[in-house]
Amino acid sequence: MTATPTRYGLVAEFETPAATMHAAARLRDEGFQHWDVFTPYPVHGMDKAMGLKSSKVGWFSFLGGVTGYTTGMLMIWFMNKLDYPIPVGGKPLFSPFSAFPPSYELTILFGSFGALLGMLFLNRLPRLHHPLLKHRRFALASHDRFFIVVETSDPRYREGETRTLLESLGSTQVEPVEE
Repeated sequence: MTATPTRYGLVAEFETPAATMHAAARLRDEGFQHWDVFTPYPVHGMDKAMGLKSSKVGWFSFLGGVTGYTTGMLMIWFMNKLDYPIPVGGKPLFSPFSAFPPSYELTILFGSFGALLGMLFLNRLPRLHHPLLKHRRFALASHDRFFIVVETSDPRYREGETRTLLESLGSTQVEPVEE
């Protein structure tokens, strides 16, 4: 007995960036939330047309940097002041000036780790399979076609209404995508 594949959403194909941007702005205005645009190259203004806000990756990078700096300072303070103090010529056992270079390097290292891990987390990666990879025409997204995918998890998704809307926005083809 074979299981019936579940519907992932509808994929609409467009031929020009202008048509795709117009359709994205219209979907945003209609209140769709779970949809995405796939283009063969970056399209200027698409993030505004989609209604995307600023990325949160910077916060992950900032928190990683603060963690790195704090780790560097605490590590050197612990080693020089408590773990293995070496008094030399009456100088203090810990000075933030001498601890700055390693702390700075750890700031950069942890900040880059924060950016990488934050990007992976926010993009829900690694995802080893995506339903669009089985779609026969989606391979053209890396050549010369533009696609908009509306997922079934969207609260405004209604199969017939969504298909009609995508067709009215100038898509050349609207096809279902199975999980």
